[in-house]
Amino acid sequence: MCRFYSLFSIVLLSFSAAQLQAQTRLSNLIERDYSGRADTLDYVLTNQFLNTTKGIFYAIPRSNSNAASESTYIYWQQAHAMDVILYAYERIRDTEDSRVNSYKTMIQRWYRNHANNWYHSDSDDTGFLNEYTDDMCWICLTLLHMSEATGEATYADMARKVFDSYIQPRATRDNNDVLSLPWKDHESGPNACTNAPGCLLATKLYERYGDEAYLQFAKDIYAYQASVMKKNLSNDGRVEEPPLTYTQGTFGEAARRLYHATGESSYLTMATKVLNYAITSSRCTHNGLLRDEGSSMDQSIFKAVLIPYLVNYILDESATKRYRQSFITFLQKNANELWANLNLNAYPRTYCNYYWGEPVDATKVPSMGAMASGASLMENVARMALGLKAADGINALSTETNMANVTAIYDLSGQPLQRLHRGINIVRKADGKVVKFYLK
Repeated sequence: MCRFYSLFSIVLLSFSAAQLQAQTRLSNLIERDYSGRADTLDYVLTNQFLNTTKGIFYAIPRSNSNAASESTYIYWQQAHAMDVILYAYERIRDTEDSRVNSYKTMIQRWYRNHANNWYHSDSDDTGFLNEYTDDMCWICLTLLHMSEATGEATYADMARKVFDSYIQPRATRDNNDVLSLPWKDHESGPNACTNAPGCLLATKLYERYGDEAYLQFAKDIYAYQASVMKKNLSNDGRVEEPPLTYTQGTFGEAARRLYHATGESSYLTMATKVLNYAITSSRCTHNGLLRDEGSSMDQSIFKAVLIPYLVNYILDESATKRYRQSFITFLQKNANELWANLNLNAYPRTYCNYYWGEPVDATKVPSMGAMASGASLMENVARMALGLKAADGINALSTETNMANVTAIYDLSGQPLQRLHRGINIVRKADGKVVKFYLK
């Protein structure tokens, strides 16, 4: 009898352990497949704001008569709008040939037209030189992402050339031998919006090319920014004052990658601190959502920079699990609030607001920065959901119920439909094939 109870206890404990493991899987926190919602906002971004001939994005809808003139100086923002397309490209590249080819054309034209770079110099043979150091850093990060997505080395090699020729030479050391990058070529004064992406760029160049000089440069720039945070910002997680989501995200990602490059835990601690600050501080949030940081083209696209790096932290198994969990919950809340406040009846003029907790003001001209930020949120939450499911050996996300052997129609959020509706419709056939099409 005692042996029976012992065996029973072992079985019970094993079962409980399995239950606990299942309950603690991060993928269990995922509420739905966000791919359909991401498809929707990706389409609005390209349909409404993309100059298809040049592959560049306008600041306001291209149908507006002032679109071209108002977009003359839109350069660094191009990087973050294009990043949305690159994340979408990576998500669908093995499943949707026509859309993949369309995105590939956008990428090629964006590159050929130098991302709408308004600055020109006869001495520049790259087309990407700009007087603002941070602008070049952002563009180079996207060039690297282009190579990661497409497998074409040309883009990464260009990023390396721009860094070697124009970014790294601007770095200077102060009287204490601390290295930093200036905001502009002929102006003194380093700032977080330059040194955070500069540090990340050098780290990614090291990852790709293995040149120790890039790693040392990244470590030196990191040391500068970390010293500023300790000396001037109480070391509380702020990267700058006021704290802005794009520098919080970029410096957090730089620190996370430096951890993997060096194995030094202090970098991961910094990544956790600055990213967590962005989602918990009332300086960066409002009512549990990322706040409205302003309506200018600069301010409105800040969140598009932070979001992918939050997701990178979530997908990093080396990162602290409780923070990964809180980041997942936070991002899904933001994504759900954004979706709930969209005017889907206006599709494809379904614009995102500067603050995701309220509908867009229909009396105002829509913003590409706000649109790119919203699309980045949905695209990267989709990436997060699919990545966590894949990590747990789950091949696909699905929301359909009791429709395994019938042809079914779904809306953009993945919910069953009784009839076709305006916009993107998804037909899931009995043989498992999925067809997506637009209904005008």
